[in-house]
Amino acid sequence: MWRGLLDGRHGIRELRGAEFEGLPVRIAGVVPVDPGELLPRPLARRMNRAALLGVLAAREAWTDAGYTEGGTRESGVDPDRVGVSMGAILGDASVLVNGDRRLRERGPRAVSPLTTPMTVPSQAASQISLDLHITGEARTVTSACASGTEAIGQAIDRVRYGRVDIALAGGAEAVVTPAIMASFAAMRALADGTAAARGVKGSPSRPFAGDRGGFVNGEGAGILVLEAEEHARARGARIYCEAAGWGLSADAHHMAAPDPTGRGVALALRRALRDAGAVAADVVHVNAHATATVEGDLAEAGALRAVLGRRSVPVTALKGHLGHLQGAAGGVEAVAAALTLHHALVPPTVGGDTTDEAIGLDVVRGAPRDLPEDGDVVLSNSFGFGGHNAVLALRRTR
Repeated sequence: MWRGLLDGRHGIRELRGAEFEGLPVRIAGVVPVDPGELLPRPLARRMNRAALLGVLAAREAWTDAGYTEGGTRESGVDPDRVGVSMGAILGDASVLVNGDRRLRERGPRAVSPLTTPMTVPSQAASQISLDLHITGEARTVTSACASGTEAIGQAIDRVRYGRVDIALAGGAEAVVTPAIMASFAAMRALADGTAAARGVKGSPSRPFAGDRGGFVNGEGAGILVLEAEEHARARGARIYCEAAGWGLSADAHHMAAPDPTGRGVALALRRALRDAGAVAADVVHVNAHATATVEGDLAEAGALRAVLGRRSVPVTALKGHLGHLQGAAGGVEAVAAALTLHHALVPPTVGGDTTDEAIGLDVVRGAPRDLPEDGDVVLSNSFGFGGHNAVLALRRTR
């Protein structure tokens, strides 16, 4: 993923399946392989697509953190001191849809007994705990598109207050389904792909661009391994950054539209900085939520200007690369924010050649940019339908 972000590539494609025929929007950011083929069949058949993606991401994160492949037993880690914290809105909506179709077409005996346990949004968290034998806790956060970021924030506190020594935290979502796509299209929230049809180059998801026209639905999973500092240093772990703090707020404005004043977003930003023991002058980069909707990008930009002041802080928005991964967005984008600190390099924003003048931010475009040296904090933002606002503050380790 990191190389693709730096190179400015995107993974948004046309949906060619017969089930998407006739939909007004048929583009999405989809995982290009079948995750079920990457796990043994007896395991894969008991997981929905979001859980499959989550388990694969958790396995990668676990081994990247220096632990032994297989889980806590193989690593000699006390499983009671390890937790899972995952964000999801629905997880995988297709399981229930397919179960309902079987019921109507073939009767109740055709419905799999796995339908209900594979439908719940908590399946990714439970399957990760089963796969890696994690017994400390397995929690799921559902707060719309802020779910993954809030799940990481809650895990920060679980480690911070000594409830667990290690937490796997992030998000997993797979809701590129016909009904969800049709609903988003009916809301007029989706980019329709017509720019590409007109020969406009680049991603159809165009965060902060003057010609942005909505978000592109996506799927995926992203997970961090959070660990108490003394625990990590004692085993000689590679440390990407410090998970320094987080902040939450609620807009109390509308069931879907963002508050145009950005007041709630600004409150979450300030709370994240305060929780991290930081001030605005410490911020060297923002990984923006920026879904490429007109109203949402403006509200977030206004909140960032209000909190950060007149300083020129490099901002990037990754939904041009990835699409909007819904409850998983915060997990994947937190991984990118951690890598930004580790490599001291800010990936460019793709989609659109120029930034809307009304945004008023230093949006990184065209090529990666060196991370400034005059501070140590990166903010990663996630905001969701219903006014859910969550912000992570990550700190550079030197």
